[in-house]
Amino acid sequence: MLSAYYFLLPFFGELATAANLYATHYSGTINYLAFSGNSLTLTSSTRTGNTLPSWITYDGPGNALYIPDETFYGQPGTLTAFAIGSDGSLMPTNKASTPLGVVATTLYGGSNGKGFIANAHYQSSQVTTFKLPLSNGQPLQTLKYTMAAPGPNRGRQDAPHPHHVFVDPTGDFLLVPDLGADIIRIYQIEKTSGQLKECPGATTPPGTGPRHGTFWSPTGANTSSRIRRGADSTMLFVANELANSVAGWSVSYLASGCLTLALKQTLTPYQGNSTAARGTKIGEIKVKDNFLYTTNRNDKKFAPNDSVTQFTISSAGSLSWTDTTSSYGTYPRTLDINKAGDFVAIGDQTSANVAIVKRDPATGKLTGQAANLRIGTTGTPENEDGVSAVVWAE
Repeated sequence: MLSAYYFLLPFFGELATAANLYATHYSGTINYLAFSGNSLTLTSSTRTGNTLPSWITYDGPGNALYIPDETFYGQPGTLTAFAIGSDGSLMPTNKASTPLGVVATTLYGGSNGKGFIANAHYQSSQVTTFKLPLSNGQPLQTLKYTMAAPGPNRGRQDAPHPHHVFVDPTGDFLLVPDLGADIIRIYQIEKTSGQLKECPGATTPPGTGPRHGTFWSPTGANTSSRIRRGADSTMLFVANELANSVAGWSVSYLASGCLTLALKQTLTPYQGNSTAARGTKIGEIKVKDNFLYTTNRNDKKFAPNDSVTQFTISSAGSLSWTDTTSSYGTYPRTLDINKAGDFVAIGDQTSANVAIVKRDPATGKLTGQAANLRIGTTGTPENEDGVSAVVWAE
């Protein structure tokens, strides 16, 4: 049985002001961190119960957390659900056996958007869904992908490789960027049953390799009804790993019931739209207010460290490069912005550290490091080791 977390007593003096985070390490641990404003401390660490914990889906209001397994050979992986205690402790509650290679998960459907969980399987070219709470039963739905021939990047596009699953702002659609097949797959959600109904996908230029995506709507105009009526300039921004670019897609909702995308803009994450250094791989993409951020793995822009790029989003949804700053580590795989918007957590995979960076909520600028903590052993570039994910626990 997996051990639970316990908030250590030496930190009682900081409980009133400390923010907390969870970070997973590919060695098989999930780590509870305390951030006081100028220091980051490891509170506790425990085994996750799966081989390669790759992602954290955090449900604060539901006091639940889900960790999937990226294991890519041998036995199936394990998707584990935890209940979160009032002190941040985690108690494993349920689990399910999954096909190989889960790299991302998301909650969707049901009466509150949390009735089901979807999993993107990079290794085994599929998406699976499960009803919550988890049990040891079979997936609710399995969507298996094939392609007629390899893509232009034969090393990475030998087969379909879904790399992310996420829900649109209305909660009615699930999107799946497929790095191997150069397509953004779109599904309509049947909220009661959790079934996914396929809509026509959006094809990217050959060799693009869409990895992760995030939606944006103008501030104060992001209600479902406004989006449905076309009252918003809703955009989907996608990080393209193989092309090392960010794409802006306009979003439309058809009377027939499907969501459609139209490509409007593509930029590199560097000033003047300059080309990324050889070996660079764009990673995470996140939106906060009218600003967009990407992590740029292995670009050594702040040698030996890599970088994070900030874009500004216009009222019409177009991007303009704004700044590139240090990731304070190497191979930044994930990035998360706290609700107040004044701090960013960067999960640097290979250097196995979590960096907390100050952010100006008005300008979106990242203004310097507040704290940095190494977690577990360092990794090796291009390998599944080191820090895999980090989220704010709020």
